[in-house]
Amino acid sequence: MDILDQDIKYLPGVGPNRKKMLSNELGVNTYGDLLEYYPYKYVDRSKVYTIHELSGDMPFVQVVGHILSFETFAMGPRKERVVAHFTDGTGICDLTWFNGGKYAKQNYKIGTRYLVFGKPTVFNNRINFTHPDLDDASKLDLTTMGLQPYYNTTEKMKKSGLNSRAIERLTKTLIEKLPSQPETIPDFIYQPLHLVGRDEALRTVHYPQNAKDLERARLRLKFEELFFIQLNILRYASDQRRKFRGYVFSTIGQVFNTFYSQYLPFPLTGAQKRVIKEIRKDMGSGRQMNRLLQGDVGSGKTLVALMSMLIAIDNGYQACIMAPTEILAEQHLHTIMGFLKDMNLRVALLTGMVKGKRREEVLEGLLDGTINILVGTHAVIEDTVQFARLGFVVVDEQHRFGVAQRAKLWSKSANPPHVLVMTATPIPRTLAMTLYGDLDVSIIDELPPGRKPVQTTHVFDSRMTSLYDGIRRQINEGRQVYIVFPLIEESAKSDLKNLEDGFEVLREAFPEFRLSKVHGRMKPKDKEEEMQRFVRNETQILVATTVIEVGVNVPNASVMVILEAQRFGLAQLHQLRGRVGRGADQSYCILVTPFKLSEDTRKRIDIMCDTNDGFRIAEADLKLRGPGDLEGTQQSGMAFDLKIADIARDGQIVQMARDEAQKIIDEDPECNSEKFSMLWNRLRQLRKTNINWAAIS
Repeated sequence: MDILDQDIKYLPGVGPNRKKMLSNELGVNTYGDLLEYYPYKYVDRSKVYTIHELSGDMPFVQVVGHILSFETFAMGPRKERVVAHFTDGTGICDLTWFNGGKYAKQNYKIGTRYLVFGKPTVFNNRINFTHPDLDDASKLDLTTMGLQPYYNTTEKMKKSGLNSRAIERLTKTLIEKLPSQPETIPDFIYQPLHLVGRDEALRTVHYPQNAKDLERARLRLKFEELFFIQLNILRYASDQRRKFRGYVFSTIGQVFNTFYSQYLPFPLTGAQKRVIKEIRKDMGSGRQMNRLLQGDVGSGKTLVALMSMLIAIDNGYQACIMAPTEILAEQHLHTIMGFLKDMNLRVALLTGMVKGKRREEVLEGLLDGTINILVGTHAVIEDTVQFARLGFVVVDEQHRFGVAQRAKLWSKSANPPHVLVMTATPIPRTLAMTLYGDLDVSIIDELPPGRKPVQTTHVFDSRMTSLYDGIRRQINEGRQVYIVFPLIEESAKSDLKNLEDGFEVLREAFPEFRLSKVHGRMKPKDKEEEMQRFVRNETQILVATTVIEVGVNVPNASVMVILEAQRFGLAQLHQLRGRVGRGADQSYCILVTPFKLSEDTRKRIDIMCDTNDGFRIAEADLKLRGPGDLEGTQQSGMAFDLKIADIARDGQIVQMARDEAQKIIDEDPECNSEKFSMLWNRLRQLRKTNINWAAIS
């Protein structure tokens, strides 16, 4: 058995109780898990200060000296503060314990030389260290202290004595008994990239002598982590391409040409033309298309998807578009039918609401081939839904569907249909490369002509009166307004109350106008009715939660007010803003917050006011929040457990890993060459671990 697979309880200093704590709190069960539990920061311990040099504004420092005496101060029943007076000959400082003072008095001896490490503060005009680390100075080589690692721990662990220092000691024990670790990447790959070997990197990352050594160790481990993810994705994509032949759609026929010449609502943008060309090329290539179409709200993705579906119809096949919600599915249906007008094509809707005779008619039409385009929700992937010849599938807002659901759609056809995945959530390149690495990416990066960018402003909630005046002016000019309240699951009860109370306040503030109210807890029928009243301009103000984030298209709405904007993520704010600016009029987005904001929140609000570019916003979001928290990545099981790499900040390493992995797949597409056997064995090993590799690809 490999030593790294050894149960952590057998490591000296662990035992059954600590093993349980490490397993429950950190997911550390084996020697290998502990070895890959990397420090989150380091403190330079190469310098020893004198007490005379210290000041209260310094970071963590260390001094060497001895304890002169102990003093104990009562702090209420059964509590005491223990202070040790400590000197190094240049001055005296205090070491203070509010907890664990009894341990300190029993274990630290007066007169023994100690190395004290901690954060200096000033108390009663004297330098003070609260809960410092003490080590016997006679057992340390102070010339080789290097950087001290710090490990993330939980409150529960700290209470039972498993703090960062304890983890460090366990790691040190492990590294001392660890034999040299075998390489996982052949030297002909890592050496030309000037990377250090794996064994050196694993030891150095826990105990670096200096910042340069640490940087080299981290680079090697980050590269390895990202390289195997990219290799797996590209192996999967290459496998799919070899395994599945795609339908060849060689004809651009009457349906497409009639639509293009007679029904196209406005000239295509350069970006739309480019994307349609990329899709046409894929569909005629003989391999199954898997393409991600990214584009901001309102950039014309639905039109591109429709024109691609018409190519499938021209070649004798059916097409299907799957949306995450009933509102969005109905929106697509109306949009598509509006585009097609009186063309002789049958478009049908299938959602959970379509029941009885209507449902039977849809199922029959799909099976006998008379329905050309099906628009639906998850209902589309049910086993009872069978197509005559499904050739093209559009999946909208992909991050709301799991990989298994995509695969279910494929099985409805003899050959897998061509797949176009659409998202209005712009995904930064490095993240797209990892989340959607098996998909080719197309981007619509320009808005249709005549669209004016939405003007975004930040208003403090103390200025609501002037905000109401602005809303009134817009409505009097014939426009409509969205007012959005947060509704976050954790605080749903109080949020709903805020919405209800807020609705009453707004009714009093605008007695001359009619208001609608929409939130996710309403019955679908009531929600739809309220939405439709707003669409028909029977109500001028729609008070809502984020249910309007996707799927409402009201060109006449020109103002989006987002209350408590500090509680929304960047992606959500950008999506909500995309609900306005759909007509020819100038539109506005107003972000309302209290005056007191955290640094991160202020940055988010500033970014929203500075730019309308979804990709810039997504890059900023990734940097602020990290990939695990990004809209959609966590819900769909795609947040991968990266131990050291950070997709937000390691974009260059992602690219380097991708390039190297691509070279290997190009040279060994069957993944069985002896030359790369070390890589394929390692990949097999990793696939047995807890990483959700299927979700990654």
